[in-house]
Amino acid sequence: MTDLFISADRGTEVEQAAVDQVVMATMGPAIINETERLVRGGASRVGERRHLVLPVLHALQHAAGWISPGGLNYLADQLQVPPAEAYGVATFYELFRTEEPDQIGEVHHVCVDAACQIADADSVMETLKGQGRSVHASPCLGQCDRAPAVFVQGLNTPDRVPSDASPKPIPQQGDESLRLLRRIRVGYPHGLATYIERGGYQALPKAMEMGADQVLAEVETSGLSGRGGAAFPTGVKWKAVAAEDGPKHIVVNADESEPGTFKDRTLIENDPFAIIEAMTIAGFATGAEKGWIYIRGEYPQPTQRLHDALVEATASGWIGSNIQGSGWTFEIEIRRGAGAYICGEETALFNSLEGFRGEPRNKPPYPTTHGLFGRPTVVNNPETLVNVLDIITDGGEAFASVGVGRSTGTKLFCLSGKVARPGTYEVPFGATLAELIDLAGGAMGPLQAVLLGGAAGFFVGPDMLDLPLTLEATREAGVSLGSGVIMVFDTSCDMPAVVTRIAQFFRDESCGQCVPCRVGAVRQHEILQRSPAGLPSSDVGLIDEMARAMKDASICGLGHTASGAVQSAIELGLVPTVGASEKNGTQ
Repeated sequence: MTDLFISADRGTEVEQAAVDQVVMATMGPAIINETERLVRGGASRVGERRHLVLPVLHALQHAAGWISPGGLNYLADQLQVPPAEAYGVATFYELFRTEEPDQIGEVHHVCVDAACQIADADSVMETLKGQGRSVHASPCLGQCDRAPAVFVQGLNTPDRVPSDASPKPIPQQGDESLRLLRRIRVGYPHGLATYIERGGYQALPKAMEMGADQVLAEVETSGLSGRGGAAFPTGVKWKAVAAEDGPKHIVVNADESEPGTFKDRTLIENDPFAIIEAMTIAGFATGAEKGWIYIRGEYPQPTQRLHDALVEATASGWIGSNIQGSGWTFEIEIRRGAGAYICGEETALFNSLEGFRGEPRNKPPYPTTHGLFGRPTVVNNPETLVNVLDIITDGGEAFASVGVGRSTGTKLFCLSGKVARPGTYEVPFGATLAELIDLAGGAMGPLQAVLLGGAAGFFVGPDMLDLPLTLEATREAGVSLGSGVIMVFDTSCDMPAVVTRIAQFFRDESCGQCVPCRVGAVRQHEILQRSPAGLPSSDVGLIDEMARAMKDASICGLGHTASGAVQSAIELGLVPTVGASEKNGTQ
């Protein structure tokens, strides 16, 4: 479908049934033909259904193995979305195919980003191809602790992650000092009764008894900062939304796509009711009656467990109208992403939820006044929200007593790469980098470098192992905690190849909306590709210039951080450099 016009292609019966199942079951068609002369429609009916674009595209992909011109036309007709816009959305995401594949059936997505790259992902791809499988080289799948990672996209069968069949316990399982991970036990049922038995649904009743103002005060006193990378004060964000009038939204950003990050997957697949209870408290405190969980499409098991938990919580009166007889209503919808790193940016996530391409919006205005559907919106990631449960039950001061300075509470870290025990670890803020690596069993070989914060973070050398992992200490050191990535590389790793892959990741994941990022990310990758023997000083200077342009002028954080890992790798000597004269063979 290269020409963007309304073609004569029609969806098959299978495709039409897939679309109808989503649209009709949810809201019905946008246009109703009562008679030849009486048609019910209008902008409001169309607008109310636009947010179904992403679920319908998932349904088409699942039913037919790709999104055909006919299927896309049927979607456009049923939702009254211009075909060109529907095509633009479908082509935005990694998991959707808009060109007919040679082989209809399952697609094996194999991660090729850093943790899997150094775990020989190439061999996995070759093995699957040798078995006649349809194979796609994929960006990070959020399974860095299981590297090399594979995600299987089914055709009329559930999507799956092969390693889900044999779940591993978290490395600290049974440690009584854990807070965020204390309920996680491999082999435990994930039902409501077990959640309540292990301390669940104590915070929400207490919050409703305290009242919204006191809840907001406790969250502010706690000093809880966002755990997704930006570290914005949660209490400030909640109070700003609470002060607004009219309909409001709570959005859980579970589109965990930063290479090296999988902590939210650990929480969701093992403690789904905690996410639901915490976001319900956020709704109560801010006056929101609608919640959305945006979870990455490559997380089939966590999505199913969230869905099952939501069904059980609703049936038991913890979600819905008149929650526990309080007269208060809070509804939650789960929405799957489709493979787009940029949708982790909050405004890009809003656009994706609303049925548009997941491109970031300019700020201001900010989400606290103009968020999802133009309404005041709280956006938090799962780890941030689960902290709220202890803040309510134990008090904000007790929470703030743990950690160091402004870095209050405990923090989840994702240990991956060349460590003995990859996994999700919980420690109070202030633990050192060396202590985290030791918790994970230490490096498997002589340490070469550590990537802090994921692809959007920075490489540090062995001389930084005493670095305290706090917001203040990392900022002073010129690095970032980001979302909690600690990826270890020993001397067996080909670091120039790793850094080049990071540059390619940003090239591929840039939405292309703004020139600095669209051009800078491409040029950065090209420079690293063309100089395998070493970067001349002129190219190092060019990378630095492009980094400044991206940081100063990009619309969102992707452009701001796209050069951090590359520049730090060059500074540490992980990417070799050569003099200009040596490179060019002149004087």
